[in-house]
Amino acid sequence: MVGNVMTQKSDLFDALLLLKNKDEAFNFFKDLCTPQELKALTERWRVCQLLSQEELSYREIHGRTGASLTTIGRVARFLKDEPYHGYRLILNRMKGDSA
Repeated sequence: MVGNVMTQKSDLFDALLLLKNKDEAFNFFKDLCTPQELKALTERWRVCQLLSQEELSYREIHGRTGASLTTIGRVARFLKDEPYHGYRLILNRMKGDSA
């Protein structure tokens, strides 16, 4: 069962890598996600950007995004403490770093 889940995740990531531009990504995610799921993903990404750019308190970020303090804390933990560094990789690439 675990191998099957890993294959399914791999298939999804392979599909994401085939997207060529923002329009394709937008259309794919609109098909893939419910409006609430897409809102949650967008909210987490905005929280990540604010945490990485500015010295804002969680309450200030909540005020700007509407994200719960739990969500903000979780994003902060993954941004700073977890070993995956997915957020950091994309933030650096968006700044033009070749990481």
